[in-house]
Amino acid sequence: MLDPDIYGPQESALKEEHIAGQLNGMTVQQALDENKLFMVDYHDIYLPFLDRINALDGRKSYATRTIFFLTPSGTLKPIAIELSLPHTSPNSRSKRVVTPPVDATTNWIWQLAKAHVCSNDAGVHQLVNHWLRTHACMEPFILAAHRQLSAMHPIFKLLDPHMRYTLEINALARQSLISADGVIENCFTPGRYCMEMSAAAYRSHWRFDKEGLPADLIRRGIAVPDPTQPHGLKLLIEDYPYASDGLLIWNALENWVRTYVNRYYPNSSLVCNDRELQQWYHESVHVGHADLSKESWWPSLKTTDDLVSILTTLIWLASAQHAALNFGQYPYGGYVPNRPPLMRRLIPDENDLEYANFLADPQKYFLSALPSLLQATKFMAVVDTLSTHSPDEEYLGERQHPSIWSGDAEIIEAFYGFSAEIRRIEKEIEKRNADPNLKNRCGAGVLPYELLAPSSGPGVTCRGVPNSVSI
Repeated sequence: MLDPDIYGPQESALKEEHIAGQLNGMTVQQALDENKLFMVDYHDIYLPFLDRINALDGRKSYATRTIFFLTPSGTLKPIAIELSLPHTSPNSRSKRVVTPPVDATTNWIWQLAKAHVCSNDAGVHQLVNHWLRTHACMEPFILAAHRQLSAMHPIFKLLDPHMRYTLEINALARQSLISADGVIENCFTPGRYCMEMSAAAYRSHWRFDKEGLPADLIRRGIAVPDPTQPHGLKLLIEDYPYASDGLLIWNALENWVRTYVNRYYPNSSLVCNDRELQQWYHESVHVGHADLSKESWWPSLKTTDDLVSILTTLIWLASAQHAALNFGQYPYGGYVPNRPPLMRRLIPDENDLEYANFLADPQKYFLSALPSLLQATKFMAVVDTLSTHSPDEEYLGERQHPSIWSGDAEIIEAFYGFSAEIRRIEKEIEKRNADPNLKNRCGAGVLPYELLAPSSGPGVTCRGVPNSVSI
């Protein structure tokens, strides 16, 4: 939580009257009770940086909260956007709420508000969910594996394909993408504060025990625990392609990892007494994640279940989680007016000098608020490159030397079983994308959701789950 003495009152400006007319005849209380209201909340991550971001040349941002209503057809409809600026004085109006348009003027204001939400979203997607949670947070586990585990250690052999190229791509990213005045600082709203924002999210929000898919969905309020369901949880948005496809992959990974671990660690004392394994995990946490190593939420590594859970989470992050965040960047975000990575103007108020210009030519104002042509072109070139599969990519269910990477015939057989399960999942995803009842992945102009379809050819394909973070 942000300190109210520094950042002003925590209370939101969103009120019942803002959304009451948008709920298909439900009351707000009914909509809450039936889990029909969702919020995308970027308030706390942006607000501490807004003074500095808005002082930069050609950068303007709000800290946004957006309320969505889950419609009877299973789609989400935005019904209110709260735009917050830093609290300057007790009487200053630092928060405003924009609701769906009723006339030409409010239509343009709604467009601008949505563009600001998108630029908040693009920044958090790139700096927190993509760079921090997959690239950066995997790195200590990979370094420690190379330092502490023998190349012949069964756990090294299991993790090996999921560590391929990651240290190399992270080194390249530090050189030219996330470096000072690099591509990321030039293309995203927080500018020179990009890495500081990423580090703040790590300090205040990142938790290894919440990085596995089921725990993450529950943490984000998209699912509730339900022991009667296959994955121990129930999705509150049934047609949520990332979650429903992701749970299939999570399950396949967990079963494969459990089979593998049980083969080498038939009982938990073997886990406790494996010195290499314990030193790997200790270094990953206490050296690699030293800033957070004192936190009580770190999973212990004492049982076979602990080991299965830790390894499944790492393999999930390296493969499916990274793929879902990375390979759709150009197809979903490459058209800059639809999802601007930065904004250059705030939304004018009736008392602003700019307001007359906005009324006279709202389209011109809107375009001048978006990234410049140069910024947009640079951004498109970068996300196009990031969304590209290389010709030598290895996908989930594949390995170099599939029949001889382990000398254990039982494990080779189990791996072929895992590969077959991945192919079955791909068929199931194809089936889902052709189901007209699933409106978030099937319909006129709706992209089929293929980011978790495991196989792909080279290039920008908007699909394919590589084994590792390799771009």
